[in-house]
Amino acid sequence: MTSFTTEDLLLYLYNETTPEQTKNIQDALLKDWTLREKLAVLRVSKERLDRIIEMPRTESVLNVLNYAREKSAEKV
Repeated sequence: MTSFTTEDLLLYLYNETTPEQTKNIQDALLKDWTLREKLAVLRVSKERLDRIIEMPRTESVLNVLNYAREKSAEKV
């Protein structure tokens, strides 16, 4: 049986494996419950990451705007 790394499972999860790799991983998933568990954990993590909404702090945005304003004033 072939060992698959976390990276292999991530590639599989994001549909970035070759057809041969995909088949090999799918075959292994049918036989190896620990591999299925690892894939399940990665799927949950992916779903959680997809739901995260990050916004910059207001202070950071204001700093960028102030910097841009200063640089454009220097050019005039």
